[in-house]
Amino acid sequence: MAVFCLPFLLAGPAAAAPSKAETEAQFKTWLDRDLWPEAKAKGVSRTVFDKAFSGVTLNWKLPDLVPPGTRPKTPKKQAQAEFGSPGKYFNAKTMGAVTRGGQARHSQYGGLLKRIDKQYGVPGAIVLAIWGRESGFGAVKIPYDAFEVLGTKAFMATRKEMFRGQLLAALEIVQKNYIDTGSMKSSWAGAMGQPQFMPTSYLEHAVDFDGDGKRDIWNSVPDTLASIANYLRLHGWQRGRDWGFEVIVPAGLTCALEGPDQGLKIADWARMGITRVNGKPFPANELAGEGYLLMPAGRHGPAFIATPNFYVLKDYNMSDLYALFIGHVGDRIAYGAGDFKGAWGNVGTMYRSDIAAMQRALQAKGYDVGKADGLPGFKTRRSIGDWQARHGQAATCFPEKSMIGAIR
Repeated sequence: MAVFCLPFLLAGPAAAAPSKAETEAQFKTWLDRDLWPEAKAKGVSRTVFDKAFSGVTLNWKLPDLVPPGTRPKTPKKQAQAEFGSPGKYFNAKTMGAVTRGGQARHSQYGGLLKRIDKQYGVPGAIVLAIWGRESGFGAVKIPYDAFEVLGTKAFMATRKEMFRGQLLAALEIVQKNYIDTGSMKSSWAGAMGQPQFMPTSYLEHAVDFDGDGKRDIWNSVPDTLASIANYLRLHGWQRGRDWGFEVIVPAGLTCALEGPDQGLKIADWARMGITRVNGKPFPANELAGEGYLLMPAGRHGPAFIATPNFYVLKDYNMSDLYALFIGHVGDRIAYGAGDFKGAWGNVGTMYRSDIAAMQRALQAKGYDVGKADGLPGFKTRRSIGDWQARHGQAATCFPEKSMIGAIR
């Protein structure tokens, strides 16, 4: 990467921060002397570069900006923030809207979805659930100029290097004539089009499914849906397998068996007494496949046997709850499934700082809790379950107020 040391970077700690006008001028200099040489080395023409940044200025309204001569205003870790209950993620209004919209489009685009399924091996209902969640089936406005957003953030955001890479990828998209600069609309974070792909993801996953020569994830439904399916395929979606099943975990079976690193054949989970909540047996084609116990709220919420496809959904948005939302709404769209059978307990009443202290105490005892970040992931949940069982308590596999200070 070309390096150009601007004067403000060399100023001492007592130097006054530049004005907005001065910063805008520095931005133009940065584009020309720092970014352009690297873009040129990557094959971007000067014509494309100039067109992409024509009329582009810094967007001062974007979040997480650190103007030259200043420091971040907010700490990176909000230790005192309250941990949200997992159940709050599954807002009935949102789930209902995505379900209804998906069901309507399942009929509208039935033929298209079958062709996509045939080529990529991903069920249409899953693709529709992602489309609905990410952009309201294309109805959500995507108002920002991608080069304005990415340029601003690459110049003065908390993660400048990451956004620099995305900005160079955006230039590559235009250089390869996948789409024109005027169509490059993004969110405030730089995610583009109806699937909300970052530019590097667009380059890897976007496809031209309608045959017009463009990978148009902004306006083309076929390109949008096929690109989502291609993303999942390239991340390992297993054709013919489900994403997972809501289950009943017997009281005598420890919840500490949770986690993607403790997989068993689904037939083995069934032999251990785990059953589907709808009373049906696990599908015969799933029995020999690997499955993983998933209990996002421990014993205070629904339980699931997830397949590897669940973790492919998680790759789309690194959240267990997001992947669960997509899988569950996909079932609603495809099969008319109802709400979760298990109730989500109101467990989000602890500060992240308290959970982090609990995690550190468990780490000191040799437990692997993942990161001590105040977020109870599966490693923290099962460590809590093991600790509870060793101390004669009923294992819930979830942090509770009564445990604050008890783990010593």
